[in-house]
Amino acid sequence: MKNGIHPDYHPVVYRDRNADYAFLTRSTEKSEKTVEWTDGKTYPVVDVQISAASHPFWTGRSRVLDTAGRIEKFRAKYAKFAK
Repeated sequence: MKNGIHPDYHPVVYRDRNADYAFLTRSTEKSEKTVEWTDGKTYPVVDVQISAASHPFWTGRSRVLDTAGRIEKFRAKYAKFAK
């Protein structure tokens, strides 16, 4: 590998505040905020809006949509073409 052309690859904590979930990994992401991890060291922290801990697909908690209203709206919109 050539020296001086690769970004800094360092430990970073990604935190999902909605699910109160955080994990430590390595990344090139930079952040001004820091957090003290369970090992006693301080790492930069990146707050994310959604993670596997809060995503409806992975948690099984999906939102119920008004599908009946959407179907009726679709039928009303295209009923004029059926004739």
